[in-house]
Amino acid sequence: MTTMFIGGIGMQEVLLIALVVLLFFGGKKIPELMKGLGKGVRSFKEGMNEMEKDIKEKPEEEKK
Repeated sequence: MTTMFIGGIGMQEVLLIALVVLLFFGGKKIPELMKGLGKGVRSFKEGMNEMEKDIKEKPEEEKK
């Protein structure tokens, strides 16, 4: 039984990637990396929301 993730990556591959990240960055750096990743995702979502808002407002402005 294989759990499938994005692009057909199985559980073994995910564990291997996690192990390589742990070895490469060390245990102390991982929380900092995840915090930075979270900030980046949050910023991306805010930018997407602003773009959607601008797109929705543009036709309303043209009608006036």
